[in-house]
Amino acid sequence: MKLVKSLLLGSAAGIAAVAGAQAADLPSRKAAPVEYVRVCSAYGAGFFYIPGTDTCLRVGGRVRAEYTVGTRYGSSQDAYGTRARGRLNVDARTATAYGTLRTFFRYELTNSSGFYAGTIGGNQGIIAPGQARNGAAGAGTASNLDLAFVQFGPITAGRAQSFFDFYANDLTFSTVRTADSRLNLLAYTATFGSGFSATVSLEDRNTGTGTRENGAFGRFTGAGLALAGQDFPDVVASLRVDQGWGSAQLSGALTQRKVLSTVDALGNIVQNSADEYGWAIQGGVKINLPMLAAGDHLFLQAAYADGALGYLGWGGQYGSGRLTSSVAGNQLVIGDIGVTALGNTKNSTGWSVVAVLRHFWTPTLRSELVASYSELKLGYTQTAGFYAAGAPIRSLDPKELIVAGNLIWSPVSGLDIGVEVLYTRTELASRVLPVDNNGARVAGFGIKNDDAWAGRLRIQRDF
Repeated sequence: MKLVKSLLLGSAAGIAAVAGAQAADLPSRKAAPVEYVRVCSAYGAGFFYIPGTDTCLRVGGRVRAEYTVGTRYGSSQDAYGTRARGRLNVDARTATAYGTLRTFFRYELTNSSGFYAGTIGGNQGIIAPGQARNGAAGAGTASNLDLAFVQFGPITAGRAQSFFDFYANDLTFSTVRTADSRLNLLAYTATFGSGFSATVSLEDRNTGTGTRENGAFGRFTGAGLALAGQDFPDVVASLRVDQGWGSAQLSGALTQRKVLSTVDALGNIVQNSADEYGWAIQGGVKINLPMLAAGDHLFLQAAYADGALGYLGWGGQYGSGRLTSSVAGNQLVIGDIGVTALGNTKNSTGWSVVAVLRHFWTPTLRSELVASYSELKLGYTQTAGFYAAGAPIRSLDPKELIVAGNLIWSPVSGLDIGVEVLYTRTELASRVLPVDNNGARVAGFGIKNDDAWAGRLRIQRDF
């Protein structure tokens, strides 16, 4: 019995030894290394390294809900408006031997109804009489590629904020008369140290979110004229400084307006061609005011334009209240240039000033106050049918005041809950026929000015 037991134990030991030797000959299998997402602190909070690369990425966005009321014209219009907007930001940066390589894009989807669907120039206080309400199908959703650019060293290429702009509606809920356009451009920026930089930019004015190119009109007839193809994009140059006290910028722009010649059915020239240049200049300063409260600052800005009113923030229809209309043929429209039948030109000119203050009452409660005032000298008259009986037929030369103020509560980081009140007033140089509730101009003594009010509630989360 002992002999059998010894044989069994010996056999088992031999098998184990052979199996162990064979296992030692097999290639060993190591677990794949785990690559964890690492925080990238080189470019601020929220960035992380894309695994397997040296590129830092930040993904953020915004969700906004708004509700507005304002001046209503007739029972066919809604008495309010609603808006919902979603925004996605993607920012990727890589350190290279030539400087930071950055790619950024911002995409937005917006659903608007009522007052938001009929605003003029983004001003929620101006709703044109005759604007139809949303039907049973509801409001449509608009998409917008707001920004999409590449920065490599001193080069910026793609869709970016115009380098002419300084205060670009950064604060408050409402827009004012200021240059604010994100458009396709190609720019070179030189940095000089101590916060100083200079930029030269070629900008495609017809790709922007704000109107940079306004039309041409008959100087004494007000008839719309066709613009010809342009020879070059707008040329923008700016000098900027950013330091601890704040920032300042001086910028200028050069643009072109060409008008096509037209002929009648017999081949006779009824409108000669024209080729004119426009320009604009702007200066602004942002002053930090920590002596009042942490985060307080003040913007001051002034601009002048000659044949380039889009650089003041003017474009499309102008006016407020019953000066405006939802019917295209009854609208007062901005033009950059007036042209006679012989091709002689007169540029429209104008200036604007903007002041904006942000003040924190407490770390979670703040107010923003904004005012803009602008005056234009138009290079053309309106068509005769716009003027009231006995009113002088002359350029209408609008003067406009916009004032807005809000109160915003931020109970937690990234969340804003606020209300804002907006007032707009427009004055003209001659009386025009007022507009009825259907958008038609009606006979009478006429009006030279009108105003509008609006109020808004906003709930917004940035992340």
